Amino acid sequence: MNERPVIDSGCEKTVTLDVREDIRCGREPFSKIMTTVATLQADQQLLLIAPFEPVPLFRVLEKQGFRHAAHPAQSGAWEVLFTRLPAGQPAGTAPALALNGSCNGAAVGPAEWTELDARGLEPPQPLIKILEALASLPKGAKLRAHTDRRPMHLYSQLDERGFAAETEEQSDGSFLTHIRRG
Repeated sequence: MNERPVIDSGCEKTVTLDVREDIRCGREPFSKIMTTVATLQADQQLLLIAPFEPVPLFRVLEKQGFRHAAHPAQSGAWEVLFTRLPAGQPAGTAPALALNGSCNGAAVGPAEWTELDARGLEPPQPLIKILEALASLPKGAKLRAHTDRRPMHLYSQLDERGFAAETEEQSDGSFLTHIRRG
C-alpha cells in the first residue's frame, strides 16, 4: 500500500495518509501524521483515513491553521479532510490543548515554561503527549516534560520539528527534559 499518494483534484492537491494498518499493528501514527502535515505544500490538503474519528487531532491541527471535515466511510473507517485556513484567517479561538490536567493552566507568554507531567504512562504515550503539547505550544514558550524514562525516541522527532532538548536525570530516577525551538 502506498502511504502518501498525491491525488490531483483540480487546482487542489490532496495527500492521502491511511493509518489503519499502523493502528492495527499497534504503532502510534501521531508522528507519521505530524511529519506528513509538516511536508504539505501551501496548496495541499490532507485526507486522513483512520479506523476511528481522531477527535484529539482536530484541535492539534486547528492550532496549526487547519480546519477539518470528517465522516465515516462505507468501509467503517473515518475519512478526515484537513484543509488550511485562508491566509490571514485566524485559527479557532478554542483554548490551548489540555495536557491531561498536567498543565499548570496559567497563560503562557514568551519565554515561559509550560509543564507536562508524562510520568506513569506506558510507551509510546509520553512521546505522544509531548509531541501533542509541542504542536499547540504558543510562540516563544518552552516545554518542560517530566518522564519516567529518558525519552530516547523523542530526540529525532524534535530535530525534525526544529526543537532542541536537554534531559536531566532527577534524584528520584525520573527525567526532566527542557524543550525549546532550535
